Amino acid sequence: MALHEHATNWLGLPVRIFDEEASQKGNLDYKGAIYRLVRDWDTEISMEELFSRFVSKPECKDTRGIIIGAWAGDDPSNNSEGIVQLLVSARHALPNLKGIFLADILSEENEISWIEQSDVSPLFAAYPQLEHFRVRGGNGLSFGEGVRHDYLQSLIVETGGMSRTLLQQIIKSQFLCLEHLEVWTGSDGYGWDGTLEDLLPVLEGRLLPTLKHLGVRNSEIANEVAQTLAKSPLLDRLQSVDLSLGILRDEGAQALLESPAAASLKVLDLHHNYLSAAMCEKLKQRIPGVIVEDQQKPDEWRGEISYYVAVGE
Repeated sequence: MALHEHATNWLGLPVRIFDEEASQKGNLDYKGAIYRLVRDWDTEISMEELFSRFVSKPECKDTRGIIIGAWAGDDPSNNSEGIVQLLVSARHALPNLKGIFLADILSEENEISWIEQSDVSPLFAAYPQLEHFRVRGGNGLSFGEGVRHDYLQSLIVETGGMSRTLLQQIIKSQFLCLEHLEVWTGSDGYGWDGTLEDLLPVLEGRLLPTLKHLGVRNSEIANEVAQTLAKSPLLDRLQSVDLSLGILRDEGAQALLESPAAASLKVLDLHHNYLSAAMCEKLKQRIPGVIVEDQQKPDEWRGEISYYVAVGE
């Protein structure tokens, strides 16, 4: 599965492109839309200049969310540190900013494993009223020594392979109002070196008392996550769970099938895994909110069976 579609709506608003051409036309609807700032391969101005044009008008104070698209191709020296600095420096020009999506970049622009990130923790200090943060790409991504934030409601971290260090930084952070947590742990071929134990503080309900939605997506340990959640008191207070895009198999799904709390979920998203047709039917009969479309078949070569997460490279 490739990441093949940019966000078209976010935070209840349509997403529009702000590129070199749009920056020359002006007439932005800061209040009624969210803009994706992006440089194409042939863009002549820098991201710094593009960003400066975006925040140059007084009306930019009405901006509710901002999306950063491709900023400098696939050169590994062009990480997101400069973007983070631009956003931090614009904090007074964007007093109503509630959402940041850093790196809405598709496979055709730059594979997820090639996106170079940086320490994003300064953003949380610069925007204490931030409610939504989404970031794509794990290379160099850091939450520093852990973040404390009083207002963040949703956190989405998408990677083709999440390092244990990054996962621990996320879990160590104190998000006092977080309702939606989604992590893409990815493949050990692209950086995943954690274990189920690293996720246990969340899965066992010891953290994040306001959590309503948990996603452990694109995960090689989806089976273990499902089996742990099925026995956890956390499941009783969640409204939705997303274990899609991973390598969940029938043994993990069986644990959820036998869990009374799973049957009460509004949504249990298990699409794009490795469930049998028989298991999908059992899940649909038992759990009204289950999603089981697009199940995959494992690869077999010389008697060895291989399973792959949806997004690695």
